[in-house]
Amino acid sequence: MDKEHRILVIDDHPLFRKGVGQLLEMDPSLKLVGEAATAAEGLERIAVLQPDLVLLDLNLGGKSGLDTLREIHSRWPDIRVLVLTVSDAESDLAAALQGGSVGYLLKDMDAEDLLLAIRRASCGEMVLSPRLTSVLGHALRHQAGHEDEEEGALTARERQIVQCIAEGKSNKVVARDLGIAEGTVKVHVKRLLKKMRLRSRVEIAVWAVEHGFKGGGEPHGMH
Repeated sequence: MDKEHRILVIDDHPLFRKGVGQLLEMDPSLKLVGEAATAAEGLERIAVLQPDLVLLDLNLGGKSGLDTLREIHSRWPDIRVLVLTVSDAESDLAAALQGGSVGYLLKDMDAEDLLLAIRRASCGEMVLSPRLTSVLGHALRHQAGHEDEEEGALTARERQIVQCIAEGKSNKVVARDLGIAEGTVKVHVKRLLKKMRLRSRVEIAVWAVEHGFKGGGEPHGMH
């Protein structure tokens, strides 16, 4: 039986929270353990419930969703946070990924696609709403001025790591597939982020897909 992933929702719309709860009931591996309408309430619930994954709206009354994301990532680095919002603004997307979000989903996604994305995020994969790929790609092109130079500067091992990230694999899976220690993978990822002047694994994945690193697959939502 699949591991049960415990999920907490922070969103100021009660009907949306109810809808997410009903959606999660369709997947036996996902369990809604709590919900909150405000950032403060959400932080209190996280401290008590210690969920595996937090679904976070950016438009919260009071403290902003982005500030809440940064606080969660700082206080509980092992808890994954997935942004689920209406904003498709490039600035919000970039700030969320820089703040430590494992992905960015829009509320207008089909229910089936949303459920699949939430499940993949709970399993450690990165997820992105399909139409945001071009938005993030645009941001990366403006941020990285020497893409061809960067690609040529990657070592053979780094290219393997990039390809694995593009396929949505976690550090643990990458380590297993390449026959190296998980700690070594983490070091490679940190070096890649610095070398490529990127801020997150999702950005590496988008860059990789744009540069033909699809290999045997691609990160969910990036087709």
